[in-house]
Amino acid sequence: MKKSDGCCSTHLIDGDGTFNDTGLEHFIKEVKLGECGLSYAVVSIMGPQSSGKSTLLNNLFGTNFREMDAFKGRSQTTKGIWMARCAGIEPCTLVMDLEGTDGRERGEDDTAFEKQSALFALAVSDIVLINMWCHDIGREQAANKPLLKTVFQVMMRLFSPRKTTLMFVIRDKTRTPLENLEPVLREDIEKIWDSVPKPEALKETPLSEFFNVEVVALSSYEEKEEQFKEQVATLRQRFFHSIAPGGLAGDRRGVVPASGFSFSAQEIWKVIKENKDLDLPAHKVMVATVRCEEIANEKCSIFAANEEWCQMEEAVQSGPVSGFGKKLSAILNFTLSDINNGFSNSRYDAEAIYFDGGVRSAKRKQLEENLLQLVQPAHQSMLGHIRSGTLENFKEAFEKALNAGEGFSLAAVACTQNYMAQFDEGHADAVIEQANWDTSKARDKLRRDIDAHITSVRAAKLSELTSSFEAKLNEALLGPVGALLDGATSETWPAIKKLMQRETESAVAGISNALSGFDMDKQSKDKILTSLENYAKGVVEAKAREEAGRVLILMKERFSILFSHDSDSMPRVWTGKEDIRAITKTARTASLKLLSVMAAIRLDDDVDNIETTLSSALMDTKNNAAVKDRSITTSDPLASSSWEEIPSSRTLITPVQCKSLWRQFKSETEHAVTQAISAQEAHKRNNNWLPPPWAIVALVVLGFNEFMTLLRNPLYVGGVFAVFLLIKALWVQLDISGEFRNGALPGLLSLSTKFLPTTMNLIRRLAEGQKPMTTDPRRNPALASKFFQNGSSSFSDSSSSASSGITSPKEGNEYSSTLKDD
Repeated sequence: MKKSDGCCSTHLIDGDGTFNDTGLEHFIKEVKLGECGLSYAVVSIMGPQSSGKSTLLNNLFGTNFREMDAFKGRSQTTKGIWMARCAGIEPCTLVMDLEGTDGRERGEDDTAFEKQSALFALAVSDIVLINMWCHDIGREQAANKPLLKTVFQVMMRLFSPRKTTLMFVIRDKTRTPLENLEPVLREDIEKIWDSVPKPEALKETPLSEFFNVEVVALSSYEEKEEQFKEQVATLRQRFFHSIAPGGLAGDRRGVVPASGFSFSAQEIWKVIKENKDLDLPAHKVMVATVRCEEIANEKCSIFAANEEWCQMEEAVQSGPVSGFGKKLSAILNFTLSDINNGFSNSRYDAEAIYFDGGVRSAKRKQLEENLLQLVQPAHQSMLGHIRSGTLENFKEAFEKALNAGEGFSLAAVACTQNYMAQFDEGHADAVIEQANWDTSKARDKLRRDIDAHITSVRAAKLSELTSSFEAKLNEALLGPVGALLDGATSETWPAIKKLMQRETESAVAGISNALSGFDMDKQSKDKILTSLENYAKGVVEAKAREEAGRVLILMKERFSILFSHDSDSMPRVWTGKEDIRAITKTARTASLKLLSVMAAIRLDDDVDNIETTLSSALMDTKNNAAVKDRSITTSDPLASSSWEEIPSSRTLITPVQCKSLWRQFKSETEHAVTQAISAQEAHKRNNNWLPPPWAIVALVVLGFNEFMTLLRNPLYVGGVFAVFLLIKALWVQLDISGEFRNGALPGLLSLSTKFLPTTMNLIRRLAEGQKPMTTDPRRNPALASKFFQNGSSSFSDSSSSASSGITSPKEGNEYSSTLKDD
């Protein structure tokens, strides 16, 4: 490539027909042809060798093509095709200098390259200059006739929609006026056109359909140089604004945009070299397809490297970006639109506007799809951030509304509407103008997430509410039901039923009021209320089953309370006056009552005969004896695993279990009865000081003589009386009867420690002449105080000994055996 002041040229095609694509690319960048769009023109020149073509171009366009040196002889100067930019002509005008025809260097084999170069010039050029000598006009064997034939012949292979301007430049004009030369020249041109073989469809087509013919004449450069230059300067003016309507290159149909010129020229030469017909409209579409695709790829790469887009893409990964849609739409507009927004080097429309409209639109659409595909992940991330952020805000606001006491349904509807509107606002901010994506899925997903959260919170709140009332029912029922079952009577189950109904009605009323804020349908509400009622019933039944599991303990406790305590709840002291048989029967009857109450759940109004069956089977001694007698023919009413008219779901203790429990109960309480009998017998023995009647009779009979001796000797009577008084004083002072209440051995041990001090104290008082202190607490306060301090423990020990049966059970076996059947 050669450069000079205001001019730049390159060897486009060398003499061997090799296309210099690298040189052309450099040339186009140097002259900035890509920025011209359709505002450029291509001029080429053809003519015989050494006819002054290069000289004419250099003077006409200010180029620097190599000229022939006349002093070295006439020879080939231009080989192949050279291209240069015209200096100082607007719009941008490119000039191609073609190798001269009929040169001796190529000889007779020059026709192939001659036709190829002519066809290339006609396909690429808007204006073709045909350089010819003035003296050849009107001559049959003129040097320009083969050239014209070549031009017209290759035109038949060139399917072009536009007219090319053929400017015949007559060189070395003679004195003959141009007005006389031009008609002759045009006539010769018409003859040549008519003689050229044409396709059947073009036989009658006139020359004017393909060419605009212009004729100019120039004086001799060597003989009249000044006049030549003046004429060239005048001709040069015609190339200014040549692409304007009416200009030399006014027909712009099929013009390839400047940015596609390099590729178009390469493809045209490739087709010509392959000796194929050149379809310029199809070639234009092909060039447009390739170039628009190149432009689209280039703009896609530029967009991907755009700093603002890269920052947005990175930022949107971590959170929402304010103004995302507007910013991204603007960047896409800068990349796609032909509107000048300060990004001229990034706009597809501006560079592809001159290419075929269909191809341009298709490639623009493809570019837009590629760009949208590139930004779609970021847009999805943006929508995801908006959706997740809206959902979190909804959850927070919903929770605050519920905590503030707002009704559940009202809070759910209000918060849902508010935050769906908030999502719509955020979505509108993220909308990309060029995209027509269906974003309803993101909105639907948010709505599903909100509904799922509402459902979850609703379930949690209902569960919490139900659990709260269930806890209240637990608290209200467990204790009272347990107390009622512990004190089982005929009114226990009616009382439990009444308690359960009252507490259940209270809980149902409370939860119904609480559920009013949930806007529930009647079926769902009734389901919750029924569940709560069933829960209350379940609490009662569970407590009843729990108490039934410890019924034996409760029976023994009840028996112990009634058997060991009197009607005033004071511990019994078995003195011998109590009717142990009646007390035992009463305690066992009460325990059996408890067992009958615990045997089944009675929350309905049904009447059962459990108590009667148990009483007749376990308490009625006479009936039991009769049953034993008739055991061969009559079945045991308790030999069953279910109660009559009582379903298994309400049965707590089966008849068989009742019988077993009663047997165990009697076995474990038998000892207490035996101990009571033993204590009563011991008490009777301790309080009976008279000898047996037989002993009294023996004393009277055997001691009659001694008694009569005492009566005959009063001194003996006085001594006996004194001994009696002494013994009586010691009896009272030592409280012998009280000491022996605890048993013989404890009494003897206690008296052995008190006998000597008491005797010495009594003798000392008698010696001093004082009256002995009485042992009656009612007449001696000091002794009474001592009695309550020292004797209370003895009293309690006596009571406990009597009740626990320290005395041998053998003493009461006879009486105990009579109670076994009770």
